[in-house]
Amino acid sequence: MVIDSTFWVAVSFVIFFGGLIYLKVPQKINTILNKLISDIKNEIDESEKLRSEAKMLLDNAQKKLDTAQSESKEILDQAKKDADKLIIELNDKFHKSSEIKKNLAKNKINQMREVAIKEIKDASVKIAIDSVKKIITTSVDKSKLDTLFQKNLEETKEELKKINS
Repeated sequence: MVIDSTFWVAVSFVIFFGGLIYLKVPQKINTILNKLISDIKNEIDESEKLRSEAKMLLDNAQKKLDTAQSESKEILDQAKKDADKLIIELNDKFHKSSEIKKNLAKNKINQMREVAIKEIKDASVKIAIDSVKKIITTSVDKSKLDTLFQKNLEETKEELKKINS
């Protein structure tokens, strides 16, 4: 048999692996790898727990946000309803107040009109009395008296027509 370098490489290869097995290196590597695998699994499990907790916290925060948004919307809707109701109420009060003021003004105008008519009547009666006094004092003649009476009567009628118009 020919012993060449290939043979010695094969022998050294077998001795090397034999030594590794004798020193229990594959078991140690297997133990280290198993430990690394279990550490990685533990980290994955822990990250899954953290992810589920984060998802739960996110869901809770989202629920709170949705609740707050719905409550704020309800508050805004209620405020808008209250504002509309207040506007309608104030508008009604304004119209009632203006109607009352309008009626008071009409009543005051009617009272002033009645007072003016009474003053005019009083003035016309005074004019008539003064005219009669003048007639009696200035002339005793019946024809003059009749003429003056007609004239004063016409003036009084014209004044009353002006007042009534």
